[in-house]
Amino acid sequence: MAYAKRIALYLLLVLALYAIIAHPVRSGEFVQLVFEAVSGAAHSTGRFLAGLLP
Repeated sequence: MAYAKRIALYLLLVLALYAIIAHPVRSGEFVQLVFEAVSGAAHSTGRFLAGLLP
């Protein structure tokens, strides 16, 4: 099982490197999109937790 996970991780790494090399602009846009999504989720979580406090 651990061997299969290692192979899957290597394949994912190779695919990510290929995408970055083959399409750097689209890769940058994707990273920006993911960062904005994570940032928005963190901001919303902070607002929710602040709203719980009196």
